[in-house]
Amino acid sequence: MSNPYKYLLVYSLPIAAAMSFTMNGVFTFAPVILAFVIIPSLELVFKPNALNLSENELQKASKNKLYDWFIYLIFPIQWVALLWFLYAIQENGLTSFETIGRISAYGMLCGVLGINVAHELGHRSKTHEKLMAKGLLLSTLYLQFYIEHNKGHHKHVATPNDPSTAKYKQSLYSFWLQTFQGTYVKAWQIAIEDAQKRNSKFPVVFNEMAFFQIIQIGFCLLIYFNFGLIIFSHFLVAAFIGAALLETVNYIEHYGLQRQQRSDQSYERVLPAHSWNSNHVIGRLIFFELSRHSDHHYMASRKYQVLRHMEDAPQMPTGYPGMILLALLPPVWFSVMDKQMKKYSIL
Repeated sequence: MSNPYKYLLVYSLPIAAAMSFTMNGVFTFAPVILAFVIIPSLELVFKPNALNLSENELQKASKNKLYDWFIYLIFPIQWVALLWFLYAIQENGLTSFETIGRISAYGMLCGVLGINVAHELGHRSKTHEKLMAKGLLLSTLYLQFYIEHNKGHHKHVATPNDPSTAKYKQSLYSFWLQTFQGTYVKAWQIAIEDAQKRNSKFPVVFNEMAFFQIIQIGFCLLIYFNFGLIIFSHFLVAAFIGAALLETVNYIEHYGLQRQQRSDQSYERVLPAHSWNSNHVIGRLIFFELSRHSDHHYMASRKYQVLRHMEDAPQMPTGYPGMILLALLPPVWFSVMDKQMKKYSIL
């Protein structure tokens, strides 16, 4: 059933962050508890829902502007949260435990809301949506994602050429080293190639990636000079948490999946079988349907509210929050995913 109001559940995360920024003790970890204790527990109770919208529902959902406004609203929320965080982290009398809690709270907003919504908006065609995507990525210092994801990952996914695809038996921590370095380098390569196509005289200097670095450095200096070194360092840690959450999602989305290479060294087209999916309802809502990832790779411009379950896509045993927890424990992850890969004849 097409119902935009179900996505209001997303706003439980900024509400939890508000608790973190205004309360003390264990409440400073409210977003972490929500995302990695409450939601995974509920997903053990609620059954996955693989139903797709009917043609009539799909048409209505495509035209309903409420779906757009629900993600547009994330932009001001994220930036208000950043300013709130920078002041809340200065509160007198905060313990180390509470400081870590508030840093993790903003980091959760960066990953689950900031980068995820930037991902949705970055695939759209309207100028204001693309600008909002870049603004959200700036709030977590991850502007290179805008270049590499759209022009690199979607082209090379499930091949050795994609730093955002995890290999079989590769741990999350090994993958982090691969993807943080690989996506950054790839973003530079893509930006320089684009500048060369525009006949730029100095493509290494005058390109989108170089422009992004200037913006991010300027933004960092703004925070440093206004809030000082300690608060700036807290912001950097929170931004890293957001980026690490994003890359952990990349890890679980394509782990161990490979496209077949043809005799001419090219690869088969991207198929539903090249993305892990989850129909667990709460995770789907919190991540704006990102877990219906195969359909996203099939048509990247398709808006989140009309993404479909695809029968040929391998399914995760639980939702994104639960899978992230499993990925943090490599032996457990390998044990669970080996069974899942055998189930779908991937091994």
